[in-house]
Amino acid sequence: MVQSNQKPHLVLLSAPAHLQPVIELGKRLVTCQDVKATIIVASFVQSAPVESRMVQAALATKLFDVIHLPPADISNLVEPGDKGITSLSAAMHVVKPDFQAAILGLETLPTALVVHVFAIECLGIADELKIPKYVFVSTNAWFLATIVYTPVLDKEVEGEYADKKEPFALPGCSSIRAEDLPDPMLLRTKANYREYLKIGMEIPKADGILVNSWEELQPKTLASFRDGNLLAGVVKAPIFPVGPINSEGSSALKNELFDWLDKQPTDSVLYISFGSMGGLSLEQMLELAWGLELSQQRFIWVVRPPIEKSGSGSGPKFGNIGDDMSSYLPEGFISRTRDRGVIVLQWAPQVEILSHPSCGGFFTHCGWNSAIECITNGLPMIAWPLYAEQRMNATLLTEEMGIAVRSETLPSKGIVGREEIEKMVRKVFVDEGGRQMRARVKELKLSAEKAWSNSGSSYDALAKMVKHSQKKAIAIDV
Repeated sequence: MVQSNQKPHLVLLSAPAHLQPVIELGKRLVTCQDVKATIIVASFVQSAPVESRMVQAALATKLFDVIHLPPADISNLVEPGDKGITSLSAAMHVVKPDFQAAILGLETLPTALVVHVFAIECLGIADELKIPKYVFVSTNAWFLATIVYTPVLDKEVEGEYADKKEPFALPGCSSIRAEDLPDPMLLRTKANYREYLKIGMEIPKADGILVNSWEELQPKTLASFRDGNLLAGVVKAPIFPVGPINSEGSSALKNELFDWLDKQPTDSVLYISFGSMGGLSLEQMLELAWGLELSQQRFIWVVRPPIEKSGSGSGPKFGNIGDDMSSYLPEGFISRTRDRGVIVLQWAPQVEILSHPSCGGFFTHCGWNSAIECITNGLPMIAWPLYAEQRMNATLLTEEMGIAVRSETLPSKGIVGREEIEKMVRKVFVDEGGRQMRARVKELKLSAEKAWSNSGSSYDALAKMVKHSQKKAIAIDV
């Protein structure tokens, strides 16, 4: 029995390799709304150590309880070539009984369930518990529009989407070109597409959808979800834009890297990282190194061993090998760039680097979390999309928002030469176009701050979602 005066208790379920946005959403719920939150963590066997560290950091905040489910072993469930969404869906299928047991074992039963979009396999458990159910889409509203409209395209389009010359129309939104489609849509015969399609059909069954964007960032797309003649005709559930949902990092971090950053001029350092799972070929790494050297720009580059000898590289990849950089960087590169560049092996504190006054741009794989971190720090980007929905994100950042540059050759399709890399770096830091991008992204930074101010659009959206869940819970219980 749900009491009208009962304090809301929201259970949030993460998907493997997608924990951080769920933790940050939990923080917002607890600090901005008077709710109790419990985060339940799903992970792959190979990603569990990383997520365990995130869990410990989350517990240290003492804002909510965190339960880490036994990691999912999917080695016998997924073909070696079927990664991405297929792996995520398989993992959620494995952990579903443990998730259900964890909920039933809670001292206070939840009043609503929020699942990450890639954990949607577990959405139906809310029906068994007779509580409202919500989906959290940790990327942008254009991706949400694409995935929920894919079931319509699946019926209307014959053959492979990737072979079509004309862009695909999305009601009330920007059209999407074939080359920008998310990876699962590139081969309709693959398991990844079937799982992606299934997610697109499941999302509208939720009582509400939270998306990591905000009204001022994507007004046109969000308006379509509220128009019955447009996407609201496909998705009846209300949309709650609650972005930006991102980590703020630690302002107290100090080491040699930050001592170096402290000595650099304001907005002068280019940060280069391709995410925890993105990778480059040896050939592309060499071109990138030469391009950086030619640009004469200060930089911090998070370097990982190449994933292959030639070709463009891509991702996602779990784990890394080797620590001798001399074998995959140009001879003498480190010594020649020592005065203006820092090479960091494997990992760097990205949030803290991007928020440092000396950081002036981000060479990024265009994962949405990274894009959000860049926007909230007012930094223009060099877009280097590799996998998943990153090509969509790159197009959004360059063509619609005007806060990034990108190469003519898709990095996932071919080698981008050193001269073009030099040109992109100089455009961000030297040319007039870079100044315009910097001004535009600083406007978006202010809009993000406003969205989470008291009575801002995202602050209000989260409050409306909590109230919606309370009313829905009482209605279900009657």
